[in-house]
Amino acid sequence: MTCVVVSPGNSRLYERERGAVDLMTDDFDAMYETFQALLETFPPSEAVKRLELFGIEQDVIEAIRARHEEQTIRIKELEEPHAVVMGNRDTWYTGPQAKDKCWPAIVKLLRKEGWPEQPAIRDLDDSSTRVVSLLNHPKEKAFSTRGLVVGYVQSGKTTNFTSVMAKAADRGYKLFIVLAGIHNGLRRQTQARLVQQLIEPNPSMWSQLTGLDNDFTPQENPASYFGKRNKTHVLCVVKKNATVLRKLAQWLDKASDYLEDCPALIIDDEADQATVATKSINPLILSIMSSLPRSAYVGYTASPFANLLIDPSAQDLYPRDFVVNLPKPEGHFGTEVLFGRYALDGEDPADVDDGYDMIRSVPAEDVPCVRPETKADVEGFEPVLTDTLMRAIDYFWMVTAARRVRGTGNPHSTMLIHTSVNTSVHNSFKRPLEHLRGKRAKSLTDVAVLNRLRTVWEEETARVPAEDFGETPVSFDSLLAELPDVLDSCRVIMDNSSSEDRLDYENGPVVAIAVGGNTLSRGLTLEGLSVSYFVRAVSAYDTLLQMGRWFGFRHGYADLPRIWMTDELAEWFRHLATVETEMRRDIDIYMTESETPLTFAVRLRTHPALRVTAAAKMRSAVTAASSYAGRRVQTHYFRTDAEWLRGNIRAARDLVEASIANAVKVEDRSAEGRFVFRDVPYDVVTDFLASYRFHEKSPENDADLISAYIRKRVASAGSLRRWNVAVVGNPHGEPFAFTPDVVVGRSVRARLADTLGPGSADIKTLMSRRDAAVDLSGDASKLTEEDIMRERQTQLPDTGLLVLYPIDKTSEPNPPKKTRKALAAEEHVIGVGLVFPKPRNGDSTVEKYISADLSGVRIEDEDLSLLEEEEA
Repeated sequence: MTCVVVSPGNSRLYERERGAVDLMTDDFDAMYETFQALLETFPPSEAVKRLELFGIEQDVIEAIRARHEEQTIRIKELEEPHAVVMGNRDTWYTGPQAKDKCWPAIVKLLRKEGWPEQPAIRDLDDSSTRVVSLLNHPKEKAFSTRGLVVGYVQSGKTTNFTSVMAKAADRGYKLFIVLAGIHNGLRRQTQARLVQQLIEPNPSMWSQLTGLDNDFTPQENPASYFGKRNKTHVLCVVKKNATVLRKLAQWLDKASDYLEDCPALIIDDEADQATVATKSINPLILSIMSSLPRSAYVGYTASPFANLLIDPSAQDLYPRDFVVNLPKPEGHFGTEVLFGRYALDGEDPADVDDGYDMIRSVPAEDVPCVRPETKADVEGFEPVLTDTLMRAIDYFWMVTAARRVRGTGNPHSTMLIHTSVNTSVHNSFKRPLEHLRGKRAKSLTDVAVLNRLRTVWEEETARVPAEDFGETPVSFDSLLAELPDVLDSCRVIMDNSSSEDRLDYENGPVVAIAVGGNTLSRGLTLEGLSVSYFVRAVSAYDTLLQMGRWFGFRHGYADLPRIWMTDELAEWFRHLATVETEMRRDIDIYMTESETPLTFAVRLRTHPALRVTAAAKMRSAVTAASSYAGRRVQTHYFRTDAEWLRGNIRAARDLVEASIANAVKVEDRSAEGRFVFRDVPYDVVTDFLASYRFHEKSPENDADLISAYIRKRVASAGSLRRWNVAVVGNPHGEPFAFTPDVVVGRSVRARLADTLGPGSADIKTLMSRRDAAVDLSGDASKLTEEDIMRERQTQLPDTGLLVLYPIDKTSEPNPPKKTRKALAAEEHVIGVGLVFPKPRNGDSTVEKYISADLSGVRIEDEDLSLLEEEEA
């Protein structure tokens, strides 16, 4: 065996491993375990060198290397989660080992809480292993990693990063700094979770720099935490508060003599909040990292819009090393599940769900009753408990009683009322809510009141049957016996930055109506949240998404949650669900295309009424070049007033007349309810787009952008000079005449219930997959969306398609659906669909999305205070 020189510092390790090698030469599995033990002290390449120094035969070393590579490939190719990674990152971590302490303790706790082995614990194991595999080996001489983990609101991100911390601790990371939002409530909640899951199972392995009731304060002797004699892991959970972070940065700077051998993991919970583009918080986080020669920064967020718009070329926190896209956990109530979404490119709209029938409309005239209209109205504001708010509250009390009858799921029950950011507005709700609770308790013998409550309960449970969610129905008579105690135990809590009476789930089951603002709108879990009443004015994607405290898990009462909000807010959430899905799809696509975080830029679809994030956080963003190439665009928003609709009817009739006059060929398929006008000049289409009016709130349609795109394609590549214009109707519908000779039956398109508000309608789906092939030869009935676009490239590579749909103004849903209602327009509606071929020789683009600026230009941050930035 080869003789090696061993330094005093690693002689004991050498003797231990050398002895193991002597005993295990013929036992490959044991030899591989020796290699894994070496990985705790050395990165993979150095561990292989150690085997060579021990005199292990080369073929055995190659077999060990092959098995390790096999394990790393398994981690890299996990079906979930998806990740975009810098190509040169070694995967050194291949999963938990039998001798680990921290991760097995978490698994034991989760099993005790009832987590199933499959898929919940397995998925958590896989996703946390993937994140740890992307960190640097803790024994590397120096590293400064930047990563981002994208989850879902209320989806278990805390459990995921706790698992990452446990596995990193099991492999030698020493210092763990958790940046836990900007409020004391979330910091305390996070500290409690980490103590329960990391420290209490292995108390001798951990030291704490913070506690439940105390944020960071400088410690006298850094050596007692980071000196070589202290083998414990060190936990520090801090708010993203400038004063606190400054103290921590200064203390770490003074402790620099002890930090060279201190691999540190910084977890930034709610990484889009306060971290990005703030003059105070952002530099302090970077200062903390500069004091740590070996540090990995991993941001966790469900709304990564700001993080993905950081200037990647700046010395900042852009996730240059990896972006991990966590899968949606089974049973999670997310944006799309509750609100539905619109179809993305390549999807058949008929296959995209409308969402659960759990959203209830708050009339616009109710809003001034529960929220001051101007700042001047805040002082002395007195809320009025409107009919919809009282219905929501009554329903909450009945839900709580029904859950007691079932006796399953979360023991807590909470209702959220969120109307304003102003604390005095919150406080004004206390007296009327407590009065209503007392009044309702006294009226439970009143027949009229009981009949009204019974009606509410039976209407709600009929709209969302318990059986659809695998739950047991609860009758009104069954829950009635529980109502008196529910009302007696219900507390009305003002949870805001100025209140002392805060939500506390640590001392037994809670029944609470919580009124609040920012303290209830990010990170903090509202246990057993059943009912939400939300009319808060919000102007940015990330703020809106994070205020959705109703997202999460509802085991045992999945049929019972309800959300009362304005129709406009419901539409915003539907748009946001589309943005989220598209963003995650971008990340997945970049993974398969071997992009890295420094070469990809996730596009974020814009909205006419919402910012993507606060203005300061978009200073480094650029408007991304976006193309309609290969896309299917369709109208699904419409006004319902007669004048607006008649204008569109005139525009459609003018288009048909111009198409007849200019078409090379006219196909009359009126027996099928269809006409096709072939090879119509493009200016006929752009003239139509100039006169047809798209709904002003439609995020999908912009006549100017579409026309500009067509003209650019015509000018640059010569394609889209010719269009096929089709009229598609229902052969069994009542007739609609575009001209005396072009008559088709009106189609039925019911509107989504409770969206957009009075005067407007959202039908969600206009075009069928078959309609996108109306001008193709051959049978397209069995073709997929991708097949149709491929066939268009073969048959009509330079020709666009425009389809007109006459829609019956009544349009009753058939069959009846809980999420749909009659269109009820004042005049018949004209829908428009456009299909664009992919270009053969490059493409022209239009501006519709924003993304990170990859040009390397540094833009200075705007000097905004934290509150101004978050609440502007």
